[in-house]
Amino acid sequence: MLEDKDLLSVQEVRTKVDKAHAAWQKYRTYSQEQVDAIVERMAAAARANAKRLAELAVEETGYGNAKDKYVKNILNCDWLPRRMRGMKTIGMLRELPDDKIVEYAVPMGVVAAILPTTNPTSTAMYKILVSLKAGNAIVVSPHPRAFKCTCQTASIMYQAALEAGAPEDIIQCIEMATMEGIQTLMRHERTAVILATGGHGMVKSAYSSGKPAFGVGPGNVPVLIDTSADLEDAIAKVVAGKSFDYGTVCSSEQAIVAEYSMRDRIMALLKQHNAYFCNDQQKEALGRLLIQANWTVNPQCVGQAPPKIAKMAGFEVPAETSIICCEIEGVGKKYPLSAEKLSPVLSLIFVPDWNAAVDTCFALLKFGGAGHTAAIYGKNDTRIREYGARMPAMRVLVNTPSPQGSTGITTNVFPSMTLGCGAMAGNSTSDNVGPQHLINIKRLAYTVRTPEQAFEM
Repeated sequence: MLEDKDLLSVQEVRTKVDKAHAAWQKYRTYSQEQVDAIVERMAAAARANAKRLAELAVEETGYGNAKDKYVKNILNCDWLPRRMRGMKTIGMLRELPDDKIVEYAVPMGVVAAILPTTNPTSTAMYKILVSLKAGNAIVVSPHPRAFKCTCQTASIMYQAALEAGAPEDIIQCIEMATMEGIQTLMRHERTAVILATGGHGMVKSAYSSGKPAFGVGPGNVPVLIDTSADLEDAIAKVVAGKSFDYGTVCSSEQAIVAEYSMRDRIMALLKQHNAYFCNDQQKEALGRLLIQANWTVNPQCVGQAPPKIAKMAGFEVPAETSIICCEIEGVGKKYPLSAEKLSPVLSLIFVPDWNAAVDTCFALLKFGGAGHTAAIYGKNDTRIREYGARMPAMRVLVNTPSPQGSTGITTNVFPSMTLGCGAMAGNSTSDNVGPQHLINIKRLAYTVRTPEQAFEM
């Protein structure tokens, strides 16, 4: 029976990639104005349904909360389209008269979009919008646990695209996704590029497919709170970030690192923001629950509310608890809670001085978050820049909640749900991926010297 399902999935993928490719052959002839009109219509349709889709995502997956998933939807159907307005992605991009070079955008073709279960609707909006903005077609592969909400998002945007004049079949959604089907999608001869969001295995598979791919690494985000920081502001923002969608964003804060002299004040402020502090027994139980033997996060705990996580670990917290805090003594396999947790659980590490704080943040990133994101709170710009230079992270966020800052809600980085982590994480880019990554650039280069003149130089 499973074999039959795999065969059906493979056949569906082949059919839908072929349909998307045929649609792209028409779409690639569209002007920038036509493409932009389609993108705007899709974004408006997604915006009109953003609240309902957020609720559906929580109902179907059981991850996160609808209020914050709505914010993520708005990031991708409002902030992202606004950032893309005026961005040239079709035809001639620019002319460089001094160099006698003219640059043209060349769309890639069919984008294979592998979707997650943690942020399904917002990621679907993002991948569809950036793909079509770049002049491409897209085949969406939903996570089985987020099938309904992902397909509804794709359907809403597809109907809007058709109304705006897009060719039929420009957006396809796989209805019977199996591992065999996903492998076929990623390796299909007409798949041009892969946008992969998911676990380490899925991202590694995308990079091993023989196709150009954009995937991301895991996050284990350290937050250094410097002695120069406005502590009230810093703690309020850390709690806002850590509790955002119950910690499902891979760039959410994982550990506060600060000097011992700040300990009492930080803990008092966290309690004011309804943080719950675990005793040693609760901390050990939480570590066993959250982090599995293979050092992956227990999927049953991902994106769950603090009271539910506490109950699963065998203790209770007040209903109004915003985050669960655990003080730990170091980083590494002796300290399970120093790993990425993908839940509203925050570790605290107190150290003697600035250098020890920076070293600890470095160690946290190396322990499962290399290349992703780091954060710092402070007013000493010399220290902030030193921290930024030393961290093995491609996004270093200053005085802002980490999930909101890394995705472009509270900073001016490009709004994105694909946060590249660079070569140190085995990724092909360190950027926040956008439509500019989904085009090739053709260069028309005029002669400026003869071969003889080149040798004379």
